[in-house]
Amino acid sequence: MSIYKCPNCGEKAFNPLTKAMAGQLNSPGKVCMHCGRRIVNGKGATIFNAIFSVLAFAGIVITYLYAPNTRGTSYEWIADYELLIGIGLLLAKFIVPRLVNAFFFKMTPAIRIDPVK
Repeated sequence: MSIYKCPNCGEKAFNPLTKAMAGQLNSPGKVCMHCGRRIVNGKGATIFNAIFSVLAFAGIVITYLYAPNTRGTSYEWIADYELLIGIGLLLAKFIVPRLVNAFFFKMTPAIRIDPVK
């Protein structure tokens, strides 16, 4: 069931899953079933992905640096779950932007020019 319109032709050609996989402005995008042109999620999706990725990376680094110093404090649980926190933040870096792209950002025509194969 397609619920999102293609910005090129105006036909409903994308569902939340295909919209989530379309990517940001730096990706090749997804091809519209009706017009054959590529679409991507817009500028807002690219900015959100960049900010979220930086925050997730900062969280991983802070956890790695801070966890050994928490023994004997009230934050001792951080040292016990350091690996799980890092894996969770890494997974969130890849999953959360796709979920947000699927429902919140508008689609735009792809501007990336790929070389001819």
